[in-house]
Amino acid sequence: QVRLVESGGGLVQVGGSLRLSCTASGRTFRSTYTMGWFRQAPGKEREFVAAASWIGGRISYADSVKGRFTISRDNAKNTVFLQMNAMKPEDTAVYYCAAAAKLSVGPSSDEYEYWGQGTQVTVSS
Repeated sequence: QVRLVESGGGLVQVGGSLRLSCTASGRTFRSTYTMGWFRQAPGKEREFVAAASWIGGRISYADSVKGRFTISRDNAKNTVFLQMNAMKPEDTAVYYCAAAAKLSVGPSSDEYEYWGQGTQVTVSS
């Protein structure tokens, strides 16, 4: 059993910043898991945002957030972060943390076994 708990969501103005955190717990969680962030806006499908593997710090981003968002992880604390800068109204969504029991995965949500409950991020203009 793996539990993921997100925090840090909220309301921010266009151009502002937010930092999301996700802490993993549970007997089966391993720091070698790939950790990712997804988001889902109203009426839209869940989409990949960023992911960080354990090996070699392999990191990937969706094109829509490259240069603005940064994913990082603290393996000692089983925590992954998403620093979001220069935010836009289209970043408004529920953001989900996810974990995959693999050393490296692609951007498909199907590859992730564990999910957090989500945290709302709203960017106002």
